[in-house]
Amino acid sequence: MQITNQFEVAQPMEAVWDFFGNVPQVAACLPGTELTDELGDDRYGGTVSIGLGPIKLDFDGGAEITHRDEDARTISVAASGADRKGRGQATLELHANLAEAAGGTAVEVAMDLQLSGPAAQYGRGLVGDITAVLLSDFAANVQNRLAAIAAGRDPDEVGQVQSAGGAAIGVRAAQKGLARVVRRFVMPYRPEAV
Repeated sequence: MQITNQFEVAQPMEAVWDFFGNVPQVAACLPGTELTDELGDDRYGGTVSIGLGPIKLDFDGGAEITHRDEDARTISVAASGADRKGRGQATLELHANLAEAAGGTAVEVAMDLQLSGPAAQYGRGLVGDITAVLLSDFAANVQNRLAAIAAGRDPDEVGQVQSAGGAAIGVRAAQKGLARVVRRFVMPYRPEAV
């Protein structure tokens, strides 16, 4: 499942690039993510927990920076994990690209998320909507941490915008799903060109 998000941060590109090179800082922006081990050579162990009402997935796994291009300001991360209760596995390929923007730096994040086993039963739409909400929270957390660093404050003292669970994330994901359905019925039909 491909999911993309674009956002702008008010800091200069060099500061944002340095931030994205610090994997523990970036991981702290991903709701529900906790790094547990720095394994060296740009490899890390950790956990991801996502809850939505009675559905709670806890993944143990690892992540590795697979590509870093200083000149193009792009970075790629591969991650994989298995649910602690044996309800499936997840793999993730994440690519981030930075570019200068009028107000600071534009960040484009593209994710390819694959779920297998029982975890995949929750449906492409629901998983896509939850992931889109988490990416939106990630963008807000990045901005808040970068602003704290620019102000000389400890970024670890900045609270996260949204935790990765509970009713709030479910409501936001449901709003995205409802908006998708409404668009399907309200927007004019445009057949694909052949």
